Amino acid sequence: MKFKEKLLLGALIKRYKRFFVDIRYKSKIITAHCPNTGSMMGLLDKGNKVWFSTSNNPKRKLKYTLEIIKVKKKLIGVNTQLTNKIVFEALKQKKIKIFSSLRDIKAEVKFSDKTRFDFLISDHEKKCFLEVKNVTLQRKDKIAEFPDAVTSRGTKHLNELIAAKKKGFESYILYLIQIEDCKSFKIARDIDEEYNHVFMKALKSGVKVLCYDCVLNNKEIKLKNQINYEY
Repeated sequence: MKFKEKLLLGALIKRYKRFFVDIRYKSKIITAHCPNTGSMMGLLDKGNKVWFSTSNNPKRKLKYTLEIIKVKKKLIGVNTQLTNKIVFEALKQKKIKIFSSLRDIKAEVKFSDKTRFDFLISDHEKKCFLEVKNVTLQRKDKIAEFPDAVTSRGTKHLNELIAAKKKGFESYILYLIQIEDCKSFKIARDIDEEYNHVFMKALKSGVKVLCYDCVLNNKEIKLKNQINYEY
């Protein structure tokens, strides 16, 4: 997924009110939209290099959007609004092997009164629901983790994937790791015990897990390789 224009480079000052970040850019301080509702654990140290995009839409309150943060020499994509776009592009380009033979891809498909899944991928014989989660947490070198805070919404999605599996759909959850140079992924059990409990229940119910990392730079973010999940 290519950015419309090359991202601009600044230095993080602070995040506040969840959706705002102050950035030092050249000789001034600008305020940008922070498109990430998570805790962003480990990412928000003052002085971290950040990359942000610019919008010329006159209806927007904020002209700038935070896209990438550099932490310990690694780039991390924090814009959760791009997550499904990255995966959708990869699906269309047949980069996710398990779905490469399926032609029909629909986004934001209603499953129940409570839930829409990110994708329904199908052909005349097979129907697969796919839910996508963005991963930005790395507490140990080369190991990505999810979640970075208690997520009742994430737990609900796992329960709904279990329900979909019982109704005859194939159910998948894909963790998109927007962190450079990660080699494995695991659930952050200490952060959200309930999520981990339901995750293990989902595995036993036949929900399948996919983990992919990304290539990140100031021009594009795209899906790269499938990586291992640590039990």
